[in-house]
Amino acid sequence: MEYIVKGINTGLNDKIKDYSEKKIKNRIEKLLDRTTITEVKFKLEKNPRISDNKEIEITVFAAGAVIRVMDTGTDFFEAIDRSSAKLERQIKKYREKLITKGRKNHTKEIAPNGIGEPGTGELKNIEDKIRKSIVKTKTFILKPIPPEEAVIQMELIGHDFFVFINSETERTAVVYKRKDSDYGMIEPTI
Repeated sequence: MEYIVKGINTGLNDKIKDYSEKKIKNRIEKLLDRTTITEVKFKLEKNPRISDNKEIEITVFAAGAVIRVMDTGTDFFEAIDRSSAKLERQIKKYREKLITKGRKNHTKEIAPNGIGEPGTGELKNIEDKIRKSIVKTKTFILKPIPPEEAVIQMELIGHDFFVFINSETERTAVVYKRKDSDYGMIEPTI
């Protein structure tokens, strides 16, 4: 597993790096089998009115999922403790979801090349389960609009995301509301 530590607006000493590795990396390795990358970002908010100005964001790229937690504290050690507890809850929730969906051994059902074992029909069973879990389908007309207009449309309909054709690039895109009340945009490349 690749473990990446970044500092934003702050320098990180070895004590903080070692503590984060001990609390976060070891916990992830115990709870998840297949984790490719774990990214830990430490951020220092320079606003004097914010008492919990040390922020940590952990992003775990596991097989088939991205798990992200964020928390703050008066120092980075407190933020690490809080976020590692949150991360453990998120990982357990993810594992329970796999079990309840009947996909606990999903890595064994699909061969390494992404195709079900020949002649077993296991891939068809997985596709049928996924198809049955889609309970609603919506269709709508896409019109080319700028991203700013898409954000306004999203707010008007009260959704957390909005699919549109970006008039600047002529590509399908998605704008979404982030947890920090800002907006993000996803635009695929071909």
